[in-house]
Amino acid sequence: MEESQITFEQIVNMARRLSPLEKLWLIECLAPDLEAVLQDATPKRRRSLRGILKGCSISEKDIDHARREMWSNFPRRDMRYH
Repeated sequence: MEESQITFEQIVNMARRLSPLEKLWLIECLAPDLEAVLQDATPKRRRSLRGILKGCSISEKDIDHARREMWSNFPRRDMRYH
């Protein structure tokens, strides 16, 4: 004996034929399942990054050196602009 698969569209069509009160009951039956799934999917509170660089000593000279190094080959000669 074959099992017939009920499609999402069939479920929606069946739900539309319900009375307003039955639709409310259907929502009340499904809401706890949705709530549980959504609570599990809620992102956890992120740790603040405030003060993460406390105690780190980067001088203006270090920043200038890094900037010169990053921009030293810009624009690259082997790149062609159209």
